Amino acid sequence: MVDVGLTCKEVEKRMERLGLSVNKLKAIFISHEHSDHIKGLAVFAKKHKLPVYISTPTLKSSRLLLDSNNTFPLNHLQNIQIGNLKISAFSKFHDAADPYSFTIECNDVRVGVFTDIGAVCDRLIMHFKNCHAAFLEANYDTEMLQNGRYPYFLKRRIMGGHGHLSNTQALELFMNHKPEYMSHLLLSHLSKDNNDSELVESLFKSVAGSTFVKVASRYEETELYYVGSNQNTTVSYTFDPSLYQPEQLNLF
Repeated sequence: MVDVGLTCKEVEKRMERLGLSVNKLKAIFISHEHSDHIKGLAVFAKKHKLPVYISTPTLKSSRLLLDSNNTFPLNHLQNIQIGNLKISAFSKFHDAADPYSFTIECNDVRVGVFTDIGAVCDRLIMHFKNCHAAFLEANYDTEMLQNGRYPYFLKRRIMGGHGHLSNTQALELFMNHKPEYMSHLLLSHLSKDNNDSELVESLFKSVAGSTFVKVASRYEETELYYVGSNQNTTVSYTFDPSLYQPEQLNLF
């Protein structure tokens, strides 16, 4: 699991509705210390006795009390093996103590988690180009943010290179660096005040080709998708989660 920005109870409810067992979780990886990414971490990790991978600066800035015997450091370019999954961490531009993005790999299938990014860098491009599926931030529409109610200092923070990716920045990354075999793109971390989900979905679908595009809701869980290495395979989006195949990764 990457980040726990919801309460423990809410995470459990959403997983249950998806037919996912909490017992399947083996570890938690934390991208950075902002509250919308760690709100439920301490309670969830303690209740389910899950190891937490978190960088030392992030842990210090979070001021969370975690089990020191079940908390492990995280570093730039570190690869961590959890069962059959290889989790790779790399630094990103964001106004946090020590922020990271992640890719998760299993049997040569890679899923990227790329949110809370102030600017596209070479590291992000390299990892994005190797993903079969990705969660990609499309946080704000520039015109909506500039004309919106946010104070000037907050607008500068969001657009200042260590804030968030705009729709335009995310779209350029997708158009210029999407691998042919990318089967799924889940657009994530949309601002509720400065973006429009229908606009975002329309923008990306117009250039997506065969890649399935979905805007992830902040209010409810997104359905499950199986991601395989065969780009020519027709993907069915209705299935029984109990039939999970170990050689594939599931997104939720």
